Amino acid sequence: MNRFVHSMLVVLLVFGLLAGCTPAATPQQPAEPTKAEQPQQVTLKVWDILVNPTEDEVAKTLIAEFEASHPGVKIERETMTFDQMKSRAKLGLSAADGPDVAQINQGYSDMGALVAANLLVDLTPYAKKYGWDKKLSPGIVARNSFTPDGKTLGEGNLYGVPITAELVGVFYNKEHFEKAGVTVPKTFAEFEAALEKFKSAGIVPINYGSLDGFVNIHVFAEIQNLKIDRAYLDDFIYGRNNVSFNIPANVEAAAKMQEWVKKGYFTPDFSGIGYDDSLAAFRSGQGAMMITGSWISGDAIAQAPGKFGFFLMPPLEEGGKRMSTGGTSTAFAIRKGTANEELAAQYIDWMVSDRAAQLWAEKGIVPVGKVEVKDADPLFVDLLKAWAYLNENDLVGHYLDWATPTFYDTIVAAFAELMALKITPEGFVQKVEADYAAYLKTRNP
Repeated sequence: MNRFVHSMLVVLLVFGLLAGCTPAATPQQPAEPTKAEQPQQVTLKVWDILVNPTEDEVAKTLIAEFEASHPGVKIERETMTFDQMKSRAKLGLSAADGPDVAQINQGYSDMGALVAANLLVDLTPYAKKYGWDKKLSPGIVARNSFTPDGKTLGEGNLYGVPITAELVGVFYNKEHFEKAGVTVPKTFAEFEAALEKFKSAGIVPINYGSLDGFVNIHVFAEIQNLKIDRAYLDDFIYGRNNVSFNIPANVEAAAKMQEWVKKGYFTPDFSGIGYDDSLAAFRSGQGAMMITGSWISGDAIAQAPGKFGFFLMPPLEEGGKRMSTGGTSTAFAIRKGTANEELAAQYIDWMVSDRAAQLWAEKGIVPVGKVEVKDADPLFVDLLKAWAYLNENDLVGHYLDWATPTFYDTIVAAFAELMALKITPEGFVQKVEADYAAYLKTRNP
């Protein structure tokens, strides 16, 4: 994607000049245009959820530069929370004077409903024109795609473009690794050997607090991804081809989690520890590793620069490829019927440009586009490299709780029993499958 494209003022031809006039050897600055010659003023209305101070600062910088590069264009921006956008988007995009561009949550309840109501522009032609389809992996494109009736996620047309990324992997304490003589593992077997080595050294191998149920989901998925492929996971998340949760790979992943509980690889009494408390403990030096997402990097770097590193859960065999759970920000979409559709597409392109990626990276936020940074904390460099690898190889896995409207509650409850050793891995899988099978029946009666 090109960096800033600066408009060149064209020298106006004046009536009365002879057609054969020879231009001056040295280009002259044009005369100051009259009021009638000023560029036509256009207002582009944008709704976004970039409300936290860091995101807001980046957005304001990009908007100012966009306006400077597009004479006559004024961005009328309105920010709101995620929940406010969910409640206001449909009504706003239904109005003739609604936002030209809005940041929309992916999934059936938001983007799917807007597509079904014929309120969003198909961005597929713009993706090809501006190269967004090359910047985003096929898996990320699919998450922002629906059939035109809004009934099927994961295929059809592109309706949104995300700007930032997140990924789940292993954060590690460099001091503990050095003390125990452990290096970053290249295979899952080496990872498990490191767990045992930390345990023997009196260091908690995995800092863990599962009072907030999503923690179990993330760790399970990182083990699950060792033995499943994209075809299965896509079918499962998108409800295609009658796949089931009750497969050997999922039973094995559940069994592995129970094995780690029995071996004492997690923080003692982890079920009563909240995520924020667990994170604070990890930052203070408790635990060799923590399996979580890139969203913790800013605080980790600010509070303990240079102390932590990051790696993706290693594959079964060195050099092998495996998915890792990840995602993106909500996506910029264009209101169908806007008179400024092309300008709106240019705005989205600006927000995912190389310049934008650089600004996000400078603030410690992983952009969807590939970027190189100088003088960054090594932890952030690790994250950028990991995301680039996942995105370029189409290895960004899904969050499992997207599978059904009730899946999160079901799997969290089942994990509580699994991790307390109250049910078998087979029983865990069967409980989760019951939820999924019931949902498929509602979609395919």
